Amino acid sequence: MNRRVFNQLMGLGTAGIVLPSLPAFSRTVSPEQLLEPGLDVAIKKRLADAAMNAAKSKGATYTDVRIGRYLNQYVITREDKVQNIVNTESYGVGVRVIADGCWGFAAVVDAKSEAETAKAAETAVAIARANAKLMKEPVQLAPQKGFGEVSWKAPIKRNAFEVPIKEKVDLLLGVNDAALKNGANFVNSVLFMVNEQKYFASTDGTYADQDIHRIWPIFDVTAIDPKTGKFETRNALSAPMGMGYEYLQSNPADKVTGITTRYNKGYDMLEDVTAAAKQARAKHKAKSVEAGKYDLVLDPSHLWLTIHESVGHPLELDRVLGYEANFAGTSFATLDKWKSKDFNYGSKQVNLIADKTQVGSLGAVGYDDEGVKTQKWDLVRNGTLVNYQAIRDQAHIINEDHSQGCCYADSWSSVQFQRMANVSLEAGKTPLSVANMIKDVKKGIYIIGDGSFSIDQQRYNFQFGGQLFYEIKDGQIVGMLKDVAYQSNTQEFWNSCVQVCDASDYRLGGSFFDGKGQPPQSSAVSHGSSTTRFNGVNVINTARKI
Repeated sequence: MNRRVFNQLMGLGTAGIVLPSLPAFSRTVSPEQLLEPGLDVAIKKRLADAAMNAAKSKGATYTDVRIGRYLNQYVITREDKVQNIVNTESYGVGVRVIADGCWGFAAVVDAKSEAETAKAAETAVAIARANAKLMKEPVQLAPQKGFGEVSWKAPIKRNAFEVPIKEKVDLLLGVNDAALKNGANFVNSVLFMVNEQKYFASTDGTYADQDIHRIWPIFDVTAIDPKTGKFETRNALSAPMGMGYEYLQSNPADKVTGITTRYNKGYDMLEDVTAAAKQARAKHKAKSVEAGKYDLVLDPSHLWLTIHESVGHPLELDRVLGYEANFAGTSFATLDKWKSKDFNYGSKQVNLIADKTQVGSLGAVGYDDEGVKTQKWDLVRNGTLVNYQAIRDQAHIINEDHSQGCCYADSWSSVQFQRMANVSLEAGKTPLSVANMIKDVKKGIYIIGDGSFSIDQQRYNFQFGGQLFYEIKDGQIVGMLKDVAYQSNTQEFWNSCVQVCDASDYRLGGSFFDGKGQPPQSSAVSHGSSTTRFNGVNVINTARKI
């Protein structure tokens, strides 16, 4: 990242918004440059072939080449001002090889010639041979057939980069104005838009050209009590999505009336911020929760994060094996539990799946960064742990004869490694609405939106907060609560699951910038669920006692 981009992004800190990291070697460009087509596919193939031929001539037994162009646009506002508009591009080529049984990797920025990619390949082979001196056992790749020349494009309806900046600014300033008119004292809003143009080639015979789009509209509102000086906040309930600008053109058919509007295929930012401003102010009068055991009714806008931390990460095979311990450790879900074939991860109502094909999700692609066609598979079935998430050089460890297609790198300059697929809780099969679920709750809390959390190094003991909390008594919502967080451990929590609403309530949440690795990489991943009930969960009061 150059100094200009660094200074631009540091200016966002006052907005109170956490930014995803930009790909390495990003440079600022104009909005018009974001729409330029980039290299022709035929040129990419020649660059890739030059690298693969060079690596083979130096003794590599396997080579893959990733040619990536990463485009980002961020529009940032606060109250009645535009704070920043950032447009960046990063382009380069990464070459990974196996030589002498060991991995080697090298990358080159702005590579346009066959000589440059060939040199990167030769460097990767030299690195592999140097690494091999310390190798304990050779790399064992799962078989992978070549697909020839293939392509995949995200099925977007409107490219966000084609939308005029003025239209985006007008939307965000309109959102801020609505917040201020409905009780907020401060508000900031941001549009994140990403386009990954990725070309993959390997000596297995695959040449895959992919066009990936993501979008995330967010805001944060703050309401101050003039008598006490205390403040309350409410963040957007939007989900980051693998969609185009059509996500911001809400479909009325996707809305459900109730405490909060629920969003599926379309997101109404104005409607959400209007509710948020009123709810932030209402929090000042909310009752502080009494600690104790409660039945929890968890909205998908909240539950996605619990799934992410207590299922998605601990079932990454590299964490299970102890190969990866950054960003909150390894995993309690060790191989002996899987081998037992009866490890009770959750109740019989719990069915958790990994899926890299789900339309509109952040993780949806046609082929992963090892050229494996993406797929869907079970992680937990009827409460029992049945599988993990594994890539080509891990598959043999769990007796699989193929990769599950969940390898990813956040840049052409990064080495691809095992990343989380979209991990979701299957909807219930029996018709069940949120209203009917709440009717059966005697003493409970309905939680909406994600908040602060913590989890231990084995992804076992945890605590989660949220955005909105509503007390349930004898099947009725009786008022708003605050200072709520629940504590549990992964196995105890998922075994307390007693009901899952049906597919009509199913929605995606997700992380736009999930961190992992050393050096760190960032990926985007979705998690879906319907509203779900967990009985007898320990709730604490988080209010500071002064």
